[in-house]
Amino acid sequence: MGQDAPAFRMTYGGYLQLDSLLELQSGPKGYAPAPSNDELHFIVVHQTFELWFKQILRELKEARDLMTSERVQESTVPVIVHHLERVSEIFRLLANQWKVMETLTPQDFLAFRDRLGTSSGFESWQMREMEVLLGLENEQRMGGMDPLAHMEKLAGEGKVSPAALADFHETHSLPSLNDALMSWLGRTPIHGSSPDASDDADVVLDYVNKHLESMSQHGETVIKHMIAIGHGDEATIRPRIEAGVDGARSFLIGEEGVHRSRAGLLFIESYRDLPLLSWPRKLIDCFVELEESMLLFRTHHARMVERMIGRRMGTGGSSGVDYLDATTKYRIFVDLWAVRTMLVKRDALPSLEHAEFYGFSSS
Repeated sequence: MGQDAPAFRMTYGGYLQLDSLLELQSGPKGYAPAPSNDELHFIVVHQTFELWFKQILRELKEARDLMTSERVQESTVPVIVHHLERVSEIFRLLANQWKVMETLTPQDFLAFRDRLGTSSGFESWQMREMEVLLGLENEQRMGGMDPLAHMEKLAGEGKVSPAALADFHETHSLPSLNDALMSWLGRTPIHGSSPDASDDADVVLDYVNKHLESMSQHGETVIKHMIAIGHGDEATIRPRIEAGVDGARSFLIGEEGVHRSRAGLLFIESYRDLPLLSWPRKLIDCFVELEESMLLFRTHHARMVERMIGRRMGTGGSSGVDYLDATTKYRIFVDLWAVRTMLVKRDALPSLEHAEFYGFSSS
């Protein structure tokens, strides 16, 4: 006699709950007639987006929790980098996924567009939570929209679940990733000095002033070179060069003194080859790469929609493509982009003090 079959065996379909998953593409309850091939394609693409958004939120929340520790251990930084790199790859994948949507012709989409009613991608609470988690401020949004108030309104209408709203409230109440990043950068050792050192303020101010002086000296070289090759005269070139130095000064020094987080960022970017700064530099690069990949996703979205519906009003009443184009101008990690304007070449940098602190001694 053969052995009895095991009472339970995990299967591929059981593990992925495929029976339940594959029943979710027929539209809302009572939706009739059944979706056409083109509408099914539209539903599958957007459900896939939301599944990936779920993964992105998980990765970013774990990164945030690690970064909001009072002290971020060096061994923790590679773990945070891993989370951010995965999110960047997901966004690159999602940017390409819009190409699949472009297999719908405008007429294909118009055939079922009315069935969407007033639903809109803007109602994706996972995307809105993602923006809040990253640190997008309301003032940066088109029209200064308040996503929390909008989600509460939808929840009051029964269009967002209590659990989703609770998650949104929790994310809104906690520091954003940008907040955590700025706090972490503010603890950067500058010329071997940490924030708890008694003379730290003087050390950091001296570092900033020397960097600004290096920018000015380099600017003089640029002015002479541009005049020598006939690309303008001093009266037109000098104001542009000096405006760059003045902008850097305003960026680094405020009314209450030096912005230590910005000074730390500039230090890491300027002396990025130092062994102790290799992982901090990698972490900064990952934040820039993350935002770049997200902007790529938004740009592909806007172009796909323009190709599909032109300049029509969005289904939810938004300005459609104009709104999507506005989102491509969002910048969350503003300082990480701005600091690149202030960098000088290696041989123009002020001499590094306490080089041994960063992993090797100067010769």
